[in-house]
Amino acid sequence: MSFLDSLGVYRPGNSLLHRAPVGPKLLGLVVASIALVVVRGPLSAVLFLLGGAALAVVARIPLLQVLRALRALLLLALAVAALQWWSSGLERAVESLLDLLTLGLLGLTLSHTTAVTDMLDTFVRWITPLGRFGVDAERVALTVGLAIQSLPATLTLALETRDAARARGLRSPRAYLTPFVIRVVARAHETGTALHARGIGD
Repeated sequence: MSFLDSLGVYRPGNSLLHRAPVGPKLLGLVVASIALVVVRGPLSAVLFLLGGAALAVVARIPLLQVLRALRALLLLALAVAALQWWSSGLERAVESLLDLLTLGLLGLTLSHTTAVTDMLDTFVRWITPLGRFGVDAERVALTVGLAIQSLPATLTLALETRDAARARGLRSPRAYLTPFVIRVVARAHETGTALHARGIGD
């Protein structure tokens, strides 16, 4: 297992999804994400969530791992749902909450059954023809790889920010979201500075 893969949740196995080609799995995630945006309503959101749970079962992901992943995502999902409830009503809030949990399940299933290096290699093959239009496939792949690696750190920041807000007795979404966004942007700036210092951002 490579260093990139060790940062994710990839676990070798022989399930149907482990044996499936990387390309169709990535395309399936893209199609599912678009469907979540296009198809509206709480009922469809429930059906999508059940479908995501079924894929997690097919991938043989341990229940404890699923619960840990959803617990971390739930903080962000609840914050988004609260904002949706305030602006668009309860029905839209429930739909947003379920859609985010579904995306979390789909992402967990993909990363559990597919090595990060395999995903990046496939992505590079897809965008290499765009080189004639000035697209640097390797640079784009590096960006995607950094995004994948940053997910655990971002979830850690979310947990730390939530605990800090609770320790100060603050419960409003703004008290959590504002410092969280600031910390994420600061982390991204630090990463960009480090890459630039190594000549990667030139």
